[in-house]
Amino acid sequence: MGFNFLEQRELPAPQVDEAAAQQILATHYGLAARATSLGSQQDKNFTVHEDDGTVLGVLKIANPAFTEQEIAAQDAAAQLIADAEPDLRVAVPLQNNAGEKCTAVTGLVDGTAYVRLLEYLPGGTLLESGYLTPAKIAGLGDVAGRVSRALRDFTHPGLDRILQWDLRFGMTVVDDLASHVADENLRGRLRAAAQQAWAHISAVDPELPRQAAHIDLTDANVVVSPSGAPDGVIDFGDLSHTWAVSELAISASSVLGHAGADVTSILPAVAAFHAVRPLSPAEVDALWPMVVLRTAVLIVSGAQQAVLDPDNDYLTEQSDGEMRMFELATSVPVDVMAAVIRAHLGMAQQAHPVTVQAQMLAVDRTAAVTLNLSTTSDLYDRSDLYDSGFISPDDCAEAALHQGAPLVVTRYGEARLCNAARLNQDVPDVVATGLDLWTAVDTDLVAPWDGEVSDAASGRITLRGEHFELTVAGLSSGVRGAVTAGEVLGRCVAHARVGLTVRPVGAPVAPEFTRTDLAPGWLAHTRDPRPLLGLSPLPRDGHGDLLARREASFAPVQEFYYRTPPQIERGRRHYLMSTDGRSYLDMVNNVTVLGHAHPRIAETASRQLRKLNTNSRFNYEAVVEFSERLAALLPEPLDTVFLVNSGSEASDLAIRLATAATGRRDVVAVREAYHGWTYGTDAVSTSTADNPNALATRPDWVHTVESPNSFRGKYRGTEASRYAGDAVAQIEALIAEGRPPAAFICESVYGNAGGMALPDGYLQQVYAAVRAGGGLAISDEVQVGYGRLGQWFWGFEQQDAVPDIVSVAKSVGNGYPVGAVITSRAVADAFSSQGYFFSSTGGSPLSCAIGMTVLDVLRDESLQDNALRVGGHLKTRLEALRDKHPLVGTVHGFGLYLGVEMIRDPQTLEPAPEETSAICDRMLELGVVIQPTGDHQNILKTKPPLCIDVEAADFYVDTLDRVLSEGW
Repeated sequence: MGFNFLEQRELPAPQVDEAAAQQILATHYGLAARATSLGSQQDKNFTVHEDDGTVLGVLKIANPAFTEQEIAAQDAAAQLIADAEPDLRVAVPLQNNAGEKCTAVTGLVDGTAYVRLLEYLPGGTLLESGYLTPAKIAGLGDVAGRVSRALRDFTHPGLDRILQWDLRFGMTVVDDLASHVADENLRGRLRAAAQQAWAHISAVDPELPRQAAHIDLTDANVVVSPSGAPDGVIDFGDLSHTWAVSELAISASSVLGHAGADVTSILPAVAAFHAVRPLSPAEVDALWPMVVLRTAVLIVSGAQQAVLDPDNDYLTEQSDGEMRMFELATSVPVDVMAAVIRAHLGMAQQAHPVTVQAQMLAVDRTAAVTLNLSTTSDLYDRSDLYDSGFISPDDCAEAALHQGAPLVVTRYGEARLCNAARLNQDVPDVVATGLDLWTAVDTDLVAPWDGEVSDAASGRITLRGEHFELTVAGLSSGVRGAVTAGEVLGRCVAHARVGLTVRPVGAPVAPEFTRTDLAPGWLAHTRDPRPLLGLSPLPRDGHGDLLARREASFAPVQEFYYRTPPQIERGRRHYLMSTDGRSYLDMVNNVTVLGHAHPRIAETASRQLRKLNTNSRFNYEAVVEFSERLAALLPEPLDTVFLVNSGSEASDLAIRLATAATGRRDVVAVREAYHGWTYGTDAVSTSTADNPNALATRPDWVHTVESPNSFRGKYRGTEASRYAGDAVAQIEALIAEGRPPAAFICESVYGNAGGMALPDGYLQQVYAAVRAGGGLAISDEVQVGYGRLGQWFWGFEQQDAVPDIVSVAKSVGNGYPVGAVITSRAVADAFSSQGYFFSSTGGSPLSCAIGMTVLDVLRDESLQDNALRVGGHLKTRLEALRDKHPLVGTVHGFGLYLGVEMIRDPQTLEPAPEETSAICDRMLELGVVIQPTGDHQNILKTKPPLCIDVEAADFYVDTLDRVLSEGW
């Protein structure tokens, strides 16, 4: 046998300094290289590099307690994996001067030291990644699965060893080493957790396959590729013959030590491992107990090693992470986590149904009302909830009882939106593990089965039957002791809430509400109480995979946000709500300028639809009044309005107006801009983010001028004023060539570049040049207009310029399809040469009524002032992040039209698109909806509804600060 921890419990790391390591390299490998000590618990490791920093390998000096045969097994296993999994990088040993992979050195330590120079795998380890994305965690599981698959049939005499890291001996390790933990309370918790985990593992031990395993495929021993994907394996020092599933348990446990991790963070690793090397039901049951046991082993082992090697900084650095791992691992009962894992793998077990001997309530069940408190419930539609967004189940029940319902119940397993805080970085506890009921009159509640009543205190009792336990909370009185089915347990007071929870005997007691990610685990250990009340179970959601259905029927070119998006079915003010009962802060929806589901818009739409909705060929007041109000918002001579459905249509019509009025076809557009999806607006859209072939596929009538990007463009800072001169020169050249442009079209604040301001005087100069040639100036205000800038209602006002044609949409209808073009009467009249113009629903009574209500709310709620005040606060706080995090290059924009540009290098301004995308994904996990924009997709598009308040703005910045600090 090789090393036996049970006989030698102390393994201080070899005391070898860097000078000695360099002597070994020179003597045995012929290398005149430098050696730098690496962290290690029981061995001694060094990076080997040349003077210029080029890394040549890793020198590993094994603890002298390990035998040559054990070392040989490790080298053979590494080579086997390298051969079996060519896509994995494996740190195999390099040959010494004698052509051998292992060098026996005497006189270095007490005994023989086995030394190897291992291949260096560049890229760094997962440990250095900070926060681990689901993709990286899945990559870790995939690596572990592939290693396990490769080692399945590997045998070697060097595997015959007993290590403290082998979870087969984990309980012994905790028992023997816990005394080194100074904190008595922690010591007791470690032992208790290990004992409970060991009991679960022991129950399935005979069914657990055993094989050779690395058992140290942690974040510290898995190397990543340049893209950050795990693809390399190092350090085979703990190779053993043990439970196969412990490979995954040890890998998964390391995930818990990372910032932002939670218990369900391991699920991508489990699924990836299972896809490569399928888990048996017994292994699934043993997995989480092994995670718990592993964390306990780490802490007691670290405590012992700190005594043996007090100057080892590596141990101190690991201790905080190991404590976090233990706290998370023990935060959820092992049975619950096992059920969560089974559900995630599609291996959920069939639940035994509840059997009822007596119905608990004597009421008319046919008239009972079941409250729907999910995100899609109509109960949240009340306009009086608009500001708070909260709803009280008691109030809803009271209303139903008042309308004659004898019994009101909530739904078991439902994600209740009313339980979710509006601003919360954590997944909220919203899923009900039981149900609540209210009765119209005082009603006795009887026992549904024979059993024993306990915990009769403060209106709460627990009835334990042969197979199930029932907990009732809220009774006015309760019995105690043995009861038979049908015997009174207590009394429900009329209109007072009573809670019911049912679980199998011995199951862990569930919280009243749990998170959606843990819900499969807790619901597997609870039951729907409806049958106890004589009510039929509710049908399960039968909508299927919404994304798959979308893919089948909705053209895929119509993209959606995020790779795995939440299902959003409700909005309110500056929040979006998912069917999982979570509230997200909406930082991108510039369409809903007033906020989502504004009650005045809803009331206007409802009222108008009850009266009339037709087209503008009929004579009705709304189209006139709305046109008058729009024209009044603009300077002279812009006094004539066309009404359409969208921004694309508005800007398309603006181009047609210009070509008709001038009799020309050429148009000048600015690069990096987006104007719409129609033929005309697509032609003048030059953003390569929206169309990678934009610049190469422009028709010959479109001429582009340089993007006036003052941050990363051709001219920067004070030099940005030169953009206008260059654009003027191009326009004058077109005129000289006999192709004077019909129009120049530009967003008045550079939206696609993240809300970047145009250089001062830019529009004045370019407008003058195009007009000098007989052309017209078009201001695309689709995104920027309507008070979003705070100080200015229209973007062109910031430039102190007046266009000839203005296109607007988005904000005009607060999400309803309303767009407009405002121009002079002369330009409008010239369009008659093209025939007549008509838009079926543009200018309809409904569109106009909504458009006027939007203007009313903007005024009445002072939303432009809010944009100025909150936007100024938000920009100041975002600019402070620039000083703290090098990734933040600058903050563009005004008011609530902002962009946070991410860069990799402050000198070259290299864009950071991958980082920006990952940041957006992490922000979603923490409750914020934000998306990239710009040609480089490296700008956080920050354009929330104008009703956003300072509290929400601070939440956005604080969350972004956390992501930039912890990682993404």
